[in-house]
Amino acid sequence: MARRLKEARLKMGLSQERLGVLAGIDEFSASARMNQYERGKHAPHYQTMMRLASVLNVSVTYFYADDDQEAELLLTFAELKPQQKKAAVEFLRQLAAEPV
Repeated sequence: MARRLKEARLKMGLSQERLGVLAGIDEFSASARMNQYERGKHAPHYQTMMRLASVLNVSVTYFYADDDQEAELLLTFAELKPQQKKAAVEFLRQLAAEPV
Protein backbone atom coordinates (compact mmCIF):
# COMPACT_ATOMS: atom_id res chain seq x y z
CA MET A 1 0.00 0.00 0.00
CA ALA A 2 2.72 2.46 0.97
CA ARG A 3 4.63 2.16 -2.32
CA ARG A 4 1.51 2.47 -4.45
CA LEU A 5 0.37 5.50 -2.48
CA LYS A 6 3.66 7.25 -3.12
CA GLU A 7 3.69 6.28 -6.80
CA ALA A 8 0.15 7.58 -7.33
CA ARG A 9 0.97 10.83 -5.52
CA LEU A 10 4.11 11.42 -7.59
CA LYS A 11 2.24 10.62 -10.80
CA MET A 12 -0.24 13.39 -9.92
CA GLY A 13 2.62 15.77 -9.12
CA LEU A 14 1.43 16.45 -5.58
CA SER A 15 3.48 17.02 -2.46
CA GLN A 16 2.71 14.90 0.58
CA GLU A 17 1.25 17.94 2.31
CA ARG A 18 -0.95 18.94 -0.62
CA LEU A 19 -2.32 15.41 -1.03
CA GLY A 20 -3.10 15.21 2.66
CA VAL A 21 -4.86 18.57 2.69
CA LEU A 22 -6.90 17.70 -0.41
CA ALA A 23 -7.93 14.46 1.30
CA GLY A 24 -9.17 16.35 4.34
CA ILE A 25 -6.23 15.92 6.69
CA ASP A 26 -5.44 18.92 8.89
CA GLU A 27 -2.83 21.04 7.12
CA PHE A 28 -0.57 21.15 10.20
CA SER A 29 -0.21 17.36 10.28
CA ALA A 30 -0.85 16.46 6.62
CA SER A 31 2.80 16.22 5.56
CA ALA A 32 3.87 14.17 8.59
CA ARG A 33 0.92 11.80 8.30
CA MET A 34 1.41 11.25 4.59
CA ASN A 35 5.09 10.60 5.19
CA GLN A 36 4.23 7.94 7.75
CA TYR A 37 1.72 6.34 5.37
CA GLU A 38 4.20 6.28 2.49
CA ARG A 39 6.93 4.77 4.65
CA GLY A 40 4.54 2.12 5.92
CA LYS A 41 5.00 3.20 9.51
CA HIS A 42 1.25 3.72 9.90
CA ALA A 43 -1.66 2.68 7.72
CA PRO A 44 -4.51 5.08 7.09
CA HIS A 45 -8.04 4.13 8.08
CA TYR A 46 -10.16 2.89 5.20
CA GLN A 47 -12.18 6.12 5.08
CA THR A 48 -8.96 8.14 4.78
CA MET A 49 -7.75 5.76 2.08
CA MET A 50 -11.00 6.33 0.18
CA ARG A 51 -10.46 10.10 0.28
CA LEU A 52 -6.83 9.71 -0.85
CA ALA A 53 -7.92 7.44 -3.71
CA SER A 54 -10.52 9.99 -4.77
CA VAL A 55 -7.95 12.80 -4.88
CA LEU A 56 -5.53 10.57 -6.80
CA ASN A 57 -8.23 9.42 -9.26
CA VAL A 58 -7.67 5.74 -8.56
CA SER A 59 -9.85 3.02 -7.11
CA VAL A 60 -9.28 2.40 -3.41
CA THR A 61 -8.90 -1.29 -4.30
CA TYR A 62 -5.71 -0.38 -6.18
CA PHE A 63 -3.98 0.19 -2.85
CA TYR A 64 -5.11 -3.17 -1.47
CA ALA A 65 -4.32 -5.32 -4.52
CA ASP A 66 -2.42 -8.50 -3.75
CA ASP A 67 0.20 -8.02 -6.44
CA ASP A 68 1.41 -5.50 -9.00
CA GLN A 69 -0.36 -7.16 -11.95
CA GLU A 70 -3.71 -6.98 -10.17
CA ALA A 71 -3.03 -3.34 -9.28
CA GLU A 72 -2.19 -2.53 -12.90
CA LEU A 73 -5.35 -4.27 -14.05
CA LEU A 74 -7.41 -2.16 -11.63
CA LEU A 75 -5.80 1.07 -12.87
CA THR A 76 -6.39 0.17 -16.50
CA PHE A 77 -9.96 -1.00 -15.88
CA ALA A 78 -10.80 2.30 -14.16
CA GLU A 79 -9.81 4.22 -17.31
CA LEU A 80 -12.28 2.34 -19.52
CA LYS A 81 -15.68 3.59 -20.62
CA PRO A 82 -18.71 1.59 -19.36
CA GLN A 83 -19.10 -0.40 -22.61
CA GLN A 84 -15.39 -1.19 -22.62
CA LYS A 85 -15.65 -2.41 -19.02
CA LYS A 86 -18.43 -4.81 -20.01
CA ALA A 87 -16.35 -6.11 -22.89
CA ALA A 88 -13.27 -6.48 -20.68
CA VAL A 89 -15.20 -8.46 -18.07
CA GLU A 90 -16.66 -10.73 -20.75
CA PHE A 91 -13.21 -11.26 -22.26
CA LEU A 92 -11.77 -12.17 -18.86
CA ARG A 93 -14.61 -14.61 -18.21
CA GLN A 94 -13.94 -16.31 -21.52
CA LEU A 95 -10.23 -16.35 -20.86
CA ALA A 96 -10.74 -17.90 -17.43
CA ALA A 97 -13.01 -20.59 -18.91
CA GLU A 98 -10.36 -21.72 -21.41
CA PRO A 99 -8.41 -24.83 -20.49
CA VAL A 100 -4.82 -24.11 -19.54
